[in-house]
Amino acid sequence: MRFTRNITQWKDRLPAVFHGHVYYIDFQRFGHRRPILIQLIREPLDRLISHYYFLRYGDNYRPHLIRTKMGDKQTFDECVRKKNHGCKPADLWVQIPFFCGMSPRCRVVGSRWALAEAKHNLLANYLVVGVTEQIPQFVAVLEATIPRIFQGASRQYLKGGKTHLRKTKKKILPNDETLSLLKSSQEYKMEHDFYDFVMETFEGIKQQTIYEKNGIFLPRPSRFHYEKAFGPDGKFHI
Repeated sequence: MRFTRNITQWKDRLPAVFHGHVYYIDFQRFGHRRPILIQLIREPLDRLISHYYFLRYGDNYRPHLIRTKMGDKQTFDECVRKKNHGCKPADLWVQIPFFCGMSPRCRVVGSRWALAEAKHNLLANYLVVGVTEQIPQFVAVLEATIPRIFQGASRQYLKGGKTHLRKTKKKILPNDETLSLLKSSQEYKMEHDFYDFVMETFEGIKQQTIYEKNGIFLPRPSRFHYEKAFGPDGKFHI
């Protein structure tokens, strides 16, 4: 509750963007106005593999930071074969709980209720949820929908020349047997169901907000106009 109060009552410098790994919170439940929520997700198996090696080798953002599994040379294939922690099908159950929310039921692996709740929250409470495979499009959508904050973001993104802020230093691609085993699990199928749902929703948003020209994504012109506008005095204004 203190977190929701701090977020919604911050006045020192606005507009403000708060970034972090936070499960969905119903701000209105705590008596506060809901902020604009945006999010990015990743293909679930790609996310798990990347996270596995990130814990062992770190990234190029803070290369000297000691990670929790630093020194463990076991490959992802070996981990799956030995059924060790960090590479089991249950470890795929991450993005659904994040969108599902704070209820303990969201953390129940394989919960159909959690999947339905995650989809509901995405549609009802998030302005836009993109995918890491389409970051330029995601940035362009933000620029089109929240220009007060993201005006010029696409240009800055292209100018920066980096597709990601950080990149795992070392990753060994798993073999087909490992991929097949994990993709056959119920956890993967449900997480990928949610991922496909996000992709479908994001495609619809893109069609309404941006278009591509010469490899650059641009905001679509407004497709509405005001025939009449009345001011606070109740009088018609042109």
